[in-house]
Amino acid sequence: MEELHKRQDAELLQLVTFSIGDEEFGVDILKVQEIIRTMEITKVPRAPEFVEGVINLRGKVIPILDLRRRFGLASREHDKHTRIIVIEINNMIVGFVVDSVSEVLRIPASTVEPPPPVVAGLESEYISGVGKLEDRLLILLDLDRLLSREEKSALNRI
Repeated sequence: MEELHKRQDAELLQLVTFSIGDEEFGVDILKVQEIIRTMEITKVPRAPEFVEGVINLRGKVIPILDLRRRFGLASREHDKHTRIIVIEINNMIVGFVVDSVSEVLRIPASTVEPPPPVVAGLESEYISGVGKLEDRLLILLDLDRLLSREEKSALNRI
């Protein structure tokens, strides 16, 4: 038992952290393909409400999702801190618009607790855990659950 606990302490999670509103989120660095500045986003007719549009990234058309809208927050104008995090979810490449990207962080897996039923107004279904850092909480997103099956198929039609 002692050995298992030591191994869990030793296991580090590598996360890309970003902000949306007053909350700080983290996603597994292995899912992140790149982080880019905002660029011109082409609107797509009849796209799901949280889809901002598409971008052309080096010849690939990538749907761009506004995480603020996905989480039911008010949209806001993009500024010099706004970034698009290009991520692979279920063999699909999508971009998430976030207010700002903070840092790449390594945290011990042992500091992550299961999510409470609601965190920061978000349903726990999107959250894989909450990381407790010295002075702040980090909400770890479960990217594979962020989109429903219907939403994924709608994205595939874009």
